[in-house]
Amino acid sequence: MPIWRPANTITVKALALIWQDDALLLSDIFDDTGRVKGMRPLGGTVEFGEPWRDTLQREFLEELGARITLLDSYLVVENLFEHHGVAGHEIIFACHAHFAESRFYQKDSIAFEDSDETSGIAKWVSFAELDAKGLDFYPTGLREKLMEPGRSGAMKPRLS
Repeated sequence: MPIWRPANTITVKALALIWQDDALLLSDIFDDTGRVKGMRPLGGTVEFGEPWRDTLQREFLEELGARITLLDSYLVVENLFEHHGVAGHEIIFACHAHFAESRFYQKDSIAFEDSDETSGIAKWVSFAELDAKGLDFYPTGLREKLMEPGRSGAMKPRLS
């Protein structure tokens, strides 16, 4: 397992908030020992000159072979954090989305390969399940923004 450390610059990321009932599509976040410490929505780093919405389309095609439809509803989170003693700083665009093909909703888990050639499994997980397992939701601050009053009570937008 590769050891990850935050970049020494501000990183811009785009994450897709894909819901199935009360569960989000999430992937594991590991500590250096390989223990799962939390989960986060799928997405990736915005490349220079690339609009963040294009990043999401590219990442899902590259990693899952899936097309997604991005909704108008999105959030911006500034994430200042520390990972194993190294400070990180991210600006994150988190956009509500759904799969263009319904077959992805019929799977309990979806295998993907990251751009650094590491593989992972995305799973449908509710906040209640995360809490029951004692896992954090990343990026820090996104859960709170999703739960703000006026953000469609169930934390997700209407898809119809």
